[in-house]
Amino acid sequence: MKETAYLLQAALVLAWWIGLSVSERFFAAFQFDQIPPVAFWSFLAPDVLLVGVLSVVRAYRRAPAIEWCTLGAFAYATLYCANAAVLTRSGGLPTSLMAMGLAYNAFLCWDKALFRNATSGTAANACKTLVQIVCIWFLALAVIPWLLLDAFPPAPGPRSIVWTAASVGLFAAASALGLASSFFFVRDGAGTPLPLDQSNALVVTGPYRCVRNPMAIAGIAQGLAVGMYWRSAPIVVYALLGAVLWHVVVRPVEERDMERRFGAAYLAYRRRVACWIPTLRRPKQLIP
Repeated sequence: MKETAYLLQAALVLAWWIGLSVSERFFAAFQFDQIPPVAFWSFLAPDVLLVGVLSVVRAYRRAPAIEWCTLGAFAYATLYCANAAVLTRSGGLPTSLMAMGLAYNAFLCWDKALFRNATSGTAANACKTLVQIVCIWFLALAVIPWLLLDAFPPAPGPRSIVWTAASVGLFAAASALGLASSFFFVRDGAGTPLPLDQSNALVVTGPYRCVRNPMAIAGIAQGLAVGMYWRSAPIVVYALLGAVLWHVVVRPVEERDMERRFGAAYLAYRRRVACWIPTLRRPKQLIP
């Protein structure tokens, strides 16, 4: 899992620098006011070496020291961008990008320590889940899309009523799916969706009877709906990239933990219910 995650990171770093090199609009989207472009290009060699090259090396050699070096590189870049953003009152997009890279590498370094069972009651779990939903939706569906719209304004022109209705309908359906999944997760799983406060029981009810990861599907569909509504290709790419990262990086870790905790019951469930495509003709009994 980690091997693929680090190779993907190296590819994204390379693609990002290529985009900066070939597109003035792309380059301008990641600049800070009052900081000259030469200061930005001074990070090319450190970024390629400490993130790109080390990520490739880590993909083919298991070495915790390399993981920590890569994490440290992202930590430095995040602090630099945050400080530059405060001083120049600009650069929200590059600062957010570095922060997400930092979180990504922190997950890779501490993936085994992130999964803990919830110890609270149903009411407390419901409250914590509601807070999680509000925070995650605000960041993923409002803050980041706003930054992308500010950096890459969509083409002017009137919106089609049909297109608007389709995007709003998709967002509403995806949100309902996410909320329903959270409800069954709390009620039948005795936990919350966060790994640090996860379920104590295998959830196979509600949307989980048809597909293994309805929350991921809901979140991706919400992102696509936001991109559709604003007619923003960068937001659509952001949602699709999130789907790839979740499938390649997060899903294997979650499935490994589920297999460890629930054993044969989870293996049987995984065989019978697909990860992405809903199983409409499902068996009545999912747990042996």
